[in-house]
Amino acid sequence: MHPHADPRSPATRIDEQAIRALPKAEVHIHLEGTFSLHDMLVLAKESGVSLPGPARTIFDISTHDDFLAPSVTTGGGTGAGSAGLTGFLRFLDWQCGLVRTPEQAARVAYAFAARQTASGIRYADVIVNPTHWNAWRGREIELLSALSEGFDEAAQDGLCETGIAYSLLRSQTAREAEDIVAALTYQRPDRVIALSVDGDEKVTGRTGEKFQTAFARAAVAGLRRTVHAGESSGPAGVWDALDLLQAERIDHGVRSIADPALIERLVRDEISLGVCPRSNVSLGIYPDWASHPLPRLLEAGVRVTLNTDDPVPLGTTLEADWAVAAAQFGFTEADLTGFARRSIEASFASDDLKRDLLAELDAHEAASTS
Repeated sequence: MHPHADPRSPATRIDEQAIRALPKAEVHIHLEGTFSLHDMLVLAKESGVSLPGPARTIFDISTHDDFLAPSVTTGGGTGAGSAGLTGFLRFLDWQCGLVRTPEQAARVAYAFAARQTASGIRYADVIVNPTHWNAWRGREIELLSALSEGFDEAAQDGLCETGIAYSLLRSQTAREAEDIVAALTYQRPDRVIALSVDGDEKVTGRTGEKFQTAFARAAVAGLRRTVHAGESSGPAGVWDALDLLQAERIDHGVRSIADPALIERLVRDEISLGVCPRSNVSLGIYPDWASHPLPRLLEAGVRVTLNTDDPVPLGTTLEADWAVAAAQFGFTEADLTGFARRSIEASFASDDLKRDLLAELDAHEAASTS
């Protein structure tokens, strides 16, 4: 990376095809943010539901407050703490509410794996927040099983391998969180490999103490831990994630840059940040790419991965975001290979799969430099 590159100056564009060719993982992506327009049109027809607005503007985040009435659930996804975020989260509720049968859920999962594969992603830790999936309340384990069937079929067809991070909603109670962990521990749904928490931290405030017991039990049960923090609020949420929730990875975490002691802790403990620059800019966390702290985090030695968060409503793909990041910050192809390596290392993939993917990346790098 060019640590002092001027983000406003032109840089050599790295072709997206070259980025797709890099073996890599994605560790911060929400299944709820990957429904294509085609997916929604088919699901709406099957459910006899009308679209909440014109199809051509359904992914326009700025319109979501206008055409979606408030719903009970307002969680998951990203977290800017703005009116736009509120509407966006309601939109996710509506969208996921279209999925009502196991067959539909499996189809959504298969489509996710196919979409990831098209970006050259070999493995994904996908975040699933069942509070969005209205038809599955009280049947969350059945939803996970249906999704797993779709991921299984995709893997059998040679598509991206996927692990599920079950995400709590910040506004859920401590008892609800503990009951969820108990169910996950007892029933052990296929492909559920981690516990997560997401939602708007600016609205809910600090939730580390509330979920401390649930995350401790998840750790004992062998579930990995990843926490949304340091996005719409400051570094305090990241400290809570580390000290109270035993987080192995932080989703977003960009506000950590304001606290030198926290940066030191992240570097010392090799905690990776699943950063999503386009999401941060689209939802108003930062005004533009040039203002984003991604280069400063890297310069400080933080292990950073580049991810899409909710790619379809944000109108992006992983290769597109990597190409923009390279152009904005002067990243070279070697830098992007570093992002690919860190994505594999930070993932919750099995040790065997990590070894195979890193070997594939080594071979790709050797061929590219020979």
